[in-house]
Amino acid sequence: MKQTKWLLALMLVLVLVLAACSSGGSDEEKPADSEDPATDEGTDENADAEEPADEEDSGDKLYSIDDFSPDKTNEGEAIDGGTLNYGLVSDTVFEGVLNPVFYEGNPDFEVMKFFTEPDGNLLSIENDNFTYTQDGAAEWEVDEDGTTFTIKIRDNVNWHDGEPVKAEDLEFAYEVIGSPDYTGVRYYAVENVVGIDEYNAGEVDKISGVEVVDEKTIKITFKEANPSLLASGIWNAPMPKHIFKDIPIAEMAESDAVRVNPIGFGPFKVDTIVPGESVTYTANEDYWQGAPKLDGITLKVISPTTVAQALETGEIDLVDSFPTDQYPDVAEKLTNVEFLGQTDLAYTYIGFKLGHLDTETGESVTDPDAKMADVNLRKAMWYAVDNNAIGEKFYNGLRWNATTLIIPPFTEYHDATIETPTYDPDEANRILDEAGYVDTDGDGLRENPDGETLVINFASMSGGDTAEPLANYYIQAWKAVGLNVQLLDGGLIEFNSFYDRVEGDDPDVDIYQGAWGTGTDVDQAGLYGRASGYNYSRYSSEKNDELLAAGASSDAMDIEYRQDIYKQWQQLMVDDVPVFPTLYRSVLVPANNRVTDFSIKTSWTNWHEVGLTQEEPVLP
Repeated sequence: MKQTKWLLALMLVLVLVLAACSSGGSDEEKPADSEDPATDEGTDENADAEEPADEEDSGDKLYSIDDFSPDKTNEGEAIDGGTLNYGLVSDTVFEGVLNPVFYEGNPDFEVMKFFTEPDGNLLSIENDNFTYTQDGAAEWEVDEDGTTFTIKIRDNVNWHDGEPVKAEDLEFAYEVIGSPDYTGVRYYAVENVVGIDEYNAGEVDKISGVEVVDEKTIKITFKEANPSLLASGIWNAPMPKHIFKDIPIAEMAESDAVRVNPIGFGPFKVDTIVPGESVTYTANEDYWQGAPKLDGITLKVISPTTVAQALETGEIDLVDSFPTDQYPDVAEKLTNVEFLGQTDLAYTYIGFKLGHLDTETGESVTDPDAKMADVNLRKAMWYAVDNNAIGEKFYNGLRWNATTLIIPPFTEYHDATIETPTYDPDEANRILDEAGYVDTDGDGLRENPDGETLVINFASMSGGDTAEPLANYYIQAWKAVGLNVQLLDGGLIEFNSFYDRVEGDDPDVDIYQGAWGTGTDVDQAGLYGRASGYNYSRYSSEKNDELLAAGASSDAMDIEYRQDIYKQWQQLMVDDVPVFPTLYRSVLVPANNRVTDFSIKTSWTNWHEVGLTQEEPVLP
């Protein structure tokens, strides 16, 4: 085993050397509510192809997320006003769907968060257990049965055009999402509401479980109580009805109200948009928590390949996230910024296409004849990759081997005792041999059990420099156990095209590489439910249905019961392998030394408190 470890390390170095001659790309995406694209990059141009890089090289230094703080250190008093320059790190444009009801990719979320509350929500969440607090733009209470929630919007919460945010605006959001004409992916977020099924079917013109009590108060009744309702499980992002009421629902996502002149009730207002490239914001002096310290914010898309330079020159003060693999190269160089860090609510994964989405029923249909239908093939591919080595070689320890699909920050539910496949090429070979995947023609590559040529098409997203060597590593690791895996169309795929093909069930896609942002609710139905649009593998099983329903049932109000359900679910996903997690992740955010009162904690939303100590950025 020691020899195979050495060979893997050598293979990683060889891949990195090859990357120095190419442009590279991002290795993953993170869909919305659930997803935000992460563009990571980096290459060791000095790597020696004949032996692993020297342990003392900066590229091999290992770091721990425990050494970082999520809170910015203030280095002086904030001045009045000033403009914050914010970098959205991406190798592609943002799509520009700037409304919580319709957006899908994280780049659009990053654009929205300054003019909406997080995800446009009225309710705030607590940082440690991810449950609702009373500190948001609305307060709430629940009845004894745990099924009816009353939400009261604060009197001073207004849309950017001066109109008050009303209860009917939240009701309108439910009507849009529940409509059969709705073009977004968030029906799962309202499907537990009483009367939503009849409304969606066109049988009634009002959702019986949504009741406007008065201008600022609304009651929402759910079919059954479940703990997720308290953990970010209530749709609480309103839509300005006075703006959208005359726009056909099917046309809303493409309307100017979403793409050109979006409004919210957050601390900043949208001033101008250069589609896909930049946004300027001005302070919302009428913000319900008080006028912002800043005069405004300028957001621009910054390439992963130039983000370090942009920080060094002061072109940007903050970014949404920094490519972790670049950190060793700039940790000592960028003395004008402070790096903040914490464990990300996310994981990267390899997904297997197992079927398709039935557009009539909106449910995933698993195809028993899919190329990747054999669980033995999928499990062998998991055993074939060394995620510990990937985390160390590509990310210097700031990503690490993932085990189950419920991440460690969900401390009450993540089960570290479950035995999951870890790097063992001998075991991968044994599984493939016994499953009938053998090399029948002597070319070193396995045929399928029917003796037919087996070529597995791998979809991986473009981005920074790490993407290409990482994808190539996976391909080489699978080739080492005799599997012929090839990049789809011979290369990496641009962000939007990647989504078009993976979401659209392109029959040429056999496996794909992605990443999920988990959100703050442990409920897995939004990602892996039969009716979830985000279930890109199109995996479905009765046992999965049963466990996901149980985890979100009234019985699951008992935490021990819910813990047991999600332990069973984690084990099921290890057994069935519709996807397998590769890496748990850290998030690093550099902030210019002139920035004050900023944090990257999950619950932090106080953009109105962020200030600057001087007009010009601090330089090294």
